[in-house]
Amino acid sequence: MEQLLQQIEDIKKEITDAEAANAAALEEFRIKYLGTKGLVKQIMGEMKNVPNEQKKEFGQILNAFKIVAEEKFAALQAGLGDSAEAETGMDFSLPGDPTPVGTRHPLNLVRNQMVSIFKRLGFAVAEGPEIEDDWHNFGAMNLPEDHPARDMQDTFYVEEKTADHSAWLLRTHTSSTQARVMESQKPPIRVICPGRVYRNETISARAHCFFHQVEGLYIDENVSFADLKQTLYFFVQEMFGKEVKVRFRPSYFPFTEPSAEMDISCQICAGKGCNICKHTGWVEILGSGMVHPKVLENFGIDPEKYTGFAFGMGVERIAQLKYQVNDLRLYSQNDVRFLQQFKSV
Repeated sequence: MEQLLQQIEDIKKEITDAEAANAAALEEFRIKYLGTKGLVKQIMGEMKNVPNEQKKEFGQILNAFKIVAEEKFAALQAGLGDSAEAETGMDFSLPGDPTPVGTRHPLNLVRNQMVSIFKRLGFAVAEGPEIEDDWHNFGAMNLPEDHPARDMQDTFYVEEKTADHSAWLLRTHTSSTQARVMESQKPPIRVICPGRVYRNETISARAHCFFHQVEGLYIDENVSFADLKQTLYFFVQEMFGKEVKVRFRPSYFPFTEPSAEMDISCQICAGKGCNICKHTGWVEILGSGMVHPKVLENFGIDPEKYTGFAFGMGVERIAQLKYQVNDLRLYSQNDVRFLQQFKSV
């Protein structure tokens, strides 16, 4: 016991007299005295050989011994820090620079919410290529060759039509994904098709050469226009709240018959009238209708047995109403000041 106490005193003197001129010497001190196999650990391990009646007294001595080593290490460490500050003029006690935290893009936030709502109704997600052929983008959707949507001012053509193959283009709507689903899958079909689309538009606050859509398709036996309306009622109430008002207006689309556009009460002015709703209190958010029998026939689906509905809406329009962003260009400018506003969303 006396020999062990003398050993502790000798090591304490070593610790007290120790110096560390640099970080390497400080690390050597830590390993020698406070490391896993250091002298402090070794001495603490002798506790098992101390008689029971002396364990309390010896335990206090060991704790004091350990505190001496830890305090000396802290003092040496602080001394090195002071010298480094003196050399560099830096205060190492200051907190570090914060690391910027990213956030999801507002269009992704809105698209993900839209997908989530339709998934709860049993819609699966389908995706297709952004570079598409003429048939899947136009022909299969019952757009005749002289339809204005085929004009070069609306469509970005990658390769013109030749005698050997169809024209290739950047898809103008995600209806081309619906076409590919009908081509590869038999009814019942219930899918939504989110994705980026392209049109040859002049870029402005209200238009862009690319934007994002979410289209839906449901084909089965005995599908009615009432099913379409109830599906879209559910969507807008989940997206904008139970108080939103809805109206349908007759319209025309080559791939649906009958067709309708759907308006909701303006979320920016609460239906009172503003520049976004052109002072009508209503904003059009989507086109919809019953799938044209000719479209079903194009994919070998019997229109006498099956019916279906389709709808399509722009993600940017929904985001505009949800976040009151009035300039489409903001979504693609990567301005961090704009994107940081959606951290808490």
